[in-house]
Amino acid sequence: MTAGMQLYNTLTRRREPLRTEQPDRVTLYVCGPTVYNYAHIGNARPAVVFDLLSRVLRHDYAEVVYARNFTDVDDKINAAAHEAGVPIGVITSRYIAAYHEDMQALGVLPPDLEPRVTEHIPEIVSLIETLIERGHAYEAEGHVLFQVSSFADYGQLSGRRPEEMLAGARVEVAPYKRDPLDFVLWKPSTLEQPGWESPWGRGRPGWHVECTAMIGKHLGHTLDIHGGGQDLIFPHHENEIAQGTCAHDARYCHTWVHNSFVTVDGQKMSKSLGNVLLVRDLLDQAPGEAIRLALLATHYRRPLDWNAERLARARRTLLHHYRALAQVETLAVVETPPDTELLAALRRDLNIAEALSCLQQLIETLKTAENDAERARAKGAVLASARLLGLLQQPPAEALAALSPERSTLPVARIEALVAERESARQQRDFARADALRDALAELGAEVRDTPEGPRWQPIPSVPTHR
Repeated sequence: MTAGMQLYNTLTRRREPLRTEQPDRVTLYVCGPTVYNYAHIGNARPAVVFDLLSRVLRHDYAEVVYARNFTDVDDKINAAAHEAGVPIGVITSRYIAAYHEDMQALGVLPPDLEPRVTEHIPEIVSLIETLIERGHAYEAEGHVLFQVSSFADYGQLSGRRPEEMLAGARVEVAPYKRDPLDFVLWKPSTLEQPGWESPWGRGRPGWHVECTAMIGKHLGHTLDIHGGGQDLIFPHHENEIAQGTCAHDARYCHTWVHNSFVTVDGQKMSKSLGNVLLVRDLLDQAPGEAIRLALLATHYRRPLDWNAERLARARRTLLHHYRALAQVETLAVVETPPDTELLAALRRDLNIAEALSCLQQLIETLKTAENDAERARAKGAVLASARLLGLLQQPPAEALAALSPERSTLPVARIEALVAERESARQQRDFARADALRDALAELGAEVRDTPEGPRWQPIPSVPTHR
């Protein structure tokens, strides 16, 4: 049974205790990628955030059913397939495989279900038929559209009234719409486009209806948690609520969780600026675990600015933690539950700053343990707690080999200034200060040695000397 999970609910605009349809079971659905290209850092953020949430939920609940979909039919996919002269399945299979590879590198565990739109056409058609029968959708010129005016609560999630949406909404202006806000559930396909037979002719589904149909099939008519990026609140998730509620006369979802945006060096990612950072390119710069920590280090509801210093800071933190674990690598782990304070922080709407602070304290406890028994217990606490975060689960020697910086990547001027400051402290016999400066240098990735010719420093080797 849960021990008090609280999440900020976009629908109610407050943090509240998690409500579930069944006492010890949680259903979680997250909007996954449209697979026509490689995943970029913006795609990676929700994958990592909801991986963290699913880990905490699995600790607290007997059963968690986590679904993350693939949108595998879409105009961008169609265009990519047409340009390559291949069926859409060739494009989508390629990028689904790449997405799996990239997310695995970031320590993202596979969800329980990965439904694909093209495998759910019968469920989509059935849902549309139900909406038509109930008077919430209509057919017009080979299209089927949802009639927004038929749902009085439309706009609740985004906090917009329908009349306000018309001014800023990017809606298709088409003569067959009864109202500009009405959105497409089914559209006709040309012979060159992917299509399926339906009561309304050969065609393909609209974007919004796809998720509602897949949720209905796999998770039921009332979902516990629906997640995704902030950009999906309107119109995608707003439209999902309208469809699901009108089709089944049931609350569509209890808790809506949205992660905020990712910028790069203070600018929005865009092809025109040339700053779209692909995960696989970042993996050439740093291990996936460092990228994961860099993504987690900012609370999920706050905007995250990606820059070189963010990644370097994550690398330094992991180096520090893995060096501590390397010192006790040969000690058997004493199985222990995660730290109660760290777990409590994560239950408070994934308070990652507090959780990472708790992890740092656990590492310090490990470093200052006075005997092997204490060290074994401390090691167990570190590993169990870090597992909730998806961190520190690699063999220390392997992790350090991947994380250790080259001399050319270190802040040489800063290191040399600290080396000089430490030498001054030693000359004044202020050994506590000298030790603190040695630790500061280690945080920067530098190891200092005292020689007859004076202090010398070098990048810390991958595997430290064991005690």
